[in-house]
Amino acid sequence: MEIRYVTPEDDRMEISKIYEKSWRHAYKGIIPRSYLDSIPEGRWASQIDTPDWNTLVVTENEKIIGTSSFCKSRFEQFCNWGEIISIYLLPEYMGKGYGKVLLTSAVLELKKQGYEDVFLWVLAENRRARHFYEEFGFLITDDTLTDNIGGKDLQEIRYIYKQRSV
Repeated sequence: MEIRYVTPEDDRMEISKIYEKSWRHAYKGIIPRSYLDSIPEGRWASQIDTPDWNTLVVTENEKIIGTSSFCKSRFEQFCNWGEIISIYLLPEYMGKGYGKVLLTSAVLELKKQGYEDVFLWVLAENRRARHFYEEFGFLITDDTLTDNIGGKDLQEIRYIYKQRSV
C-alpha cells in the first residue's frame, strides 16, 4: 500500500470511477437509486484538480483504489479549520484498513498545513461512515446542512477532530 499525492500522470477518469463505484455502494438505500444509476462516467474527473484542494490516492500493487481530497475550510464560519472534502475507496477495499490509513494521512497533511482542527460532513443516514469517523476520533456536532440529491432532502452532519494528539 502506498499513499501519495495525485500526480499529473494519474488518470482522472480512473479516480472518478472510485467516486462513482463508492457512491453506488455506500449510498444505496440513502440516495435514490435512479440518481445513483444515472451518475455519468467521469462525473468527478474535473474536480480532482480544483484549485486550493489537495488530493491523495491510495494504491495497492500500483492500482489506485482510494482517494481523499482536503483543503482549508470552504465555509466562512469555519475559516481557521481544515476540511476533509471526501474520502472514497473502491467497494472491494472497504473495511480492510485502507480508509483509516488514508484518513490518517489526510489529517496529518492538514496538520502540516497548520490546521489543528479538522472537520468533515457526513450524511446522517450513512451509519457505516459515521461509525468509521467516530472510531477514528471525530466528534459529532450540532451543525447540519440539508442537500437535495436526486430529489430527496438529505441531512449532513458536521464532525470535528481535534488533532493535537496525532
